[in-house]
Amino acid sequence: MRWRAAVAALVLAVCSTLLVGGVATAADDYTQSATSLNATQAQISFTPTTSALYVDVHYIVTGQGQQNFRMDLTGGTWRKTVSGLSTGSVIDYWFTYEKSGPQYDTPHFSYTHGGGTTTVATPTFSPAAGTYATAQSVTISTATSGSTIRYTLDGSTPTASSALYSGAISISTNTTVKAIGLKSGSTTSAVATAGYVIGTPVATPTFSPAGGSYTTAQTVTISTATSGSTIRYTVDGSTPTASSTLYSGPISVPSTRTVNAIGIKSGLANSAVASATYTIGTAQSCTTQPDVPNFGPNTRIFDPSMSAATIQAQLDADFNAQKDTLTAQMANRRVAHLFKPGAYSVHDDVGYYTSVAGLGQNPGDVVINGAITVDAFNESDQGVALQNFWRSAENMAVNPIGGSNRWAVAQAAPFRRMDIRGNLQLYPASYGFASGGYIADTKVSGETASISQQQWYTRDSNLGSWAGGVWNMVFSGTPGAPPTTFPNPPETTLATTPVSRDVPYLYIDSAGKYRVFTPSLRTNASGASWANGSTPGTSIPMSQFYVVKAGDTASTINSALSSGCNLFFTPGVYHLNQTLNVTRANTVVLGIGYPTLIPDGGVNAMQVADVDGVRIKGILFDAGTTNSAALLTVGPSGSSASHAANPTTLQDVFFRIGGSIAGHATTSLVVNSNNTIIDHIWAWRADHGNAGTWGWTQATGDTGLLVNGNNVLATGLFVEHYQKTQVIWNGQGGKTIFFQNEMPYDVPNQASWNRPSGRNGFAAYKVGDNVTSHEAWGLGSYNFFNVNPSVSAYNAFEVPNNANVRFHSLCTVSLNYQGLITHVINDTGAVTPPGTVPVNVVSYP
Repeated sequence: MRWRAAVAALVLAVCSTLLVGGVATAADDYTQSATSLNATQAQISFTPTTSALYVDVHYIVTGQGQQNFRMDLTGGTWRKTVSGLSTGSVIDYWFTYEKSGPQYDTPHFSYTHGGGTTTVATPTFSPAAGTYATAQSVTISTATSGSTIRYTLDGSTPTASSALYSGAISISTNTTVKAIGLKSGSTTSAVATAGYVIGTPVATPTFSPAGGSYTTAQTVTISTATSGSTIRYTVDGSTPTASSTLYSGPISVPSTRTVNAIGIKSGLANSAVASATYTIGTAQSCTTQPDVPNFGPNTRIFDPSMSAATIQAQLDADFNAQKDTLTAQMANRRVAHLFKPGAYSVHDDVGYYTSVAGLGQNPGDVVINGAITVDAFNESDQGVALQNFWRSAENMAVNPIGGSNRWAVAQAAPFRRMDIRGNLQLYPASYGFASGGYIADTKVSGETASISQQQWYTRDSNLGSWAGGVWNMVFSGTPGAPPTTFPNPPETTLATTPVSRDVPYLYIDSAGKYRVFTPSLRTNASGASWANGSTPGTSIPMSQFYVVKAGDTASTINSALSSGCNLFFTPGVYHLNQTLNVTRANTVVLGIGYPTLIPDGGVNAMQVADVDGVRIKGILFDAGTTNSAALLTVGPSGSSASHAANPTTLQDVFFRIGGSIAGHATTSLVVNSNNTIIDHIWAWRADHGNAGTWGWTQATGDTGLLVNGNNVLATGLFVEHYQKTQVIWNGQGGKTIFFQNEMPYDVPNQASWNRPSGRNGFAAYKVGDNVTSHEAWGLGSYNFFNVNPSVSAYNAFEVPNNANVRFHSLCTVSLNYQGLITHVINDTGAVTPPGTVPVNVVSYP
């Protein structure tokens, strides 16, 4: 059960989220050395197993000031010469290097110049660290003659008293092997580490550009994330085998064809078949779909001509099926309630995986004389709203019963385009703990009260007034919001939102036909987009949307995308045996009723080309039982185009690893495209759920969000429980307004959760060392190491010391004092105290 430590009332509400943990760590994927060149010079060398974009060396000579240099690359090895040495000079040195996007810090190493002793060569492993389908016989060796090797298999650092290596070691389960070389009269070698993952196939190949319709011939590259593997492919649509054409470089696709590929590596199972269809020489044109489509059996459409009793009966039946926290939270039932324009005297209690929305072009076109309610509904909730996830309300006006509408939610429960003609209560009727939440493009005429909410973000809205605040309340572009007073009370307010756009939404036009409205981009926005009239934007007929329903497969969905269609996902759970490829600029992918995409066989669920204006809204990505490299990727690696005038937007897009099924995904969301807007995501590695689907090894995920694109903006970023650094931001010019995080609850021990540098724990939010401009407002990170309360994290936020890397309104909290966070950001901020009391940093630097 999702834990929230019960301390002082109204002060405790916590979140949860996700991350993957593999045995092999990229930061151990190298060899290094320091050797004498002459009496005054030594050379430091670093050789990554796979190529790195850069390697920086940091060193201190006998206590002098720290030096930092970008190393020189020659023949696969990075080198730096250190001069001005004398006999006995001690160099303390370490490295920062890039690997497949993220960057890593190594431990410190020591070299004594002219010391008269040699250092034992670092041991090597055969086969090398990696992922294998079957058990492996691992040998360890060192180039230093006459030395012995000591090793461990539990991830601990070996010593002279560890097991003596005497022959090949059988590795049949996921194992981290560490070894040192020792020899009398010589310095002990550096620790060598190799992680072996047994039983996982080669990563499924990916294509760039993705399959789709193109007017000219395409040059296509194929790659797989599994190092050392080869790729075999076909271009006639047939299934590739080990004897198919060997991929050796980009291939030309001059005419319409389907390219299929597999990854192969000795000792591993072959990858799943990857497929991409390229339509060449024809303009994309969606096959005409109906303007009044069939939205499937899980979509309820209400008309004001229906009796209130009939509507209420359906609402109640759906709520009873979706309400129970113990049985409905991880179930596969999905539902949407859509109200045609008009007035209704009903109340809709909103349960799990339920979307409630009006079908007018503006919120006032649908009026609910009653309530749209979320509360601590169940006896098992014990009066708290900590697990009220995955439900939404959108595009309606409410004249609330008794003058107040209650929306007591936790994560993944957006409240958008709502016109509340009274008060809005964001806490349960019991005044119990709550852990939300998000409001956007909304008007509340009366008071909005958070009271027991731990944190909340409100964007581009109009409030009559605001009351309450526990740890982290953030507002941008919201007239009526309180002024910045962080940390007492903990309110942070920006006058405007730098860049935003309202969500695409379904509505009915005056002819009774369905359309999707796509609001215009706003800069320095303040207030709801419809506050002074209709929302500006463009309308798209449903004839240009493929409506995804039960029975659709990845193949049928990709076919619709290739033909130029937008996608409208109806409530349901969709398994994907191939990646969904979004290649056309301005494609809309819109979901209602929390449609859930599950990748099978290790494929990535969806990838978006580096094009303008793609909009993805209302989708839940649920990791499959075979590890995916990523669930959603926006832009291929190396994307460089500017999309400032028409960025891709991700809105109400949620990620889950574990809880429902035992999921695995290395990274949930990768953003390579510049100018992308991330507007309300929750990336969550489960800390509770169905039996056998959550836990340190049952549900694995390294990172929730990896940003490589420049000028990316996150408004409402919720990332929780991943097993390594939860957010890695490598792009320049990034901005985050509101960040909520919980570190993983289930860390088994400190040794399994230390950074490559040796520091305790992983940061929740890391800005890459080479980033020179980044800014963030309103950030909270909390720990609750209930499996092992002796665990600690050195800091929650790790950033380069640069005047243009600025953070505002940060806090850390140790929930019920289960473990510690030593600093808030870098070395600033005190250790988290007992009593679930926040440590606050107003600004950094």
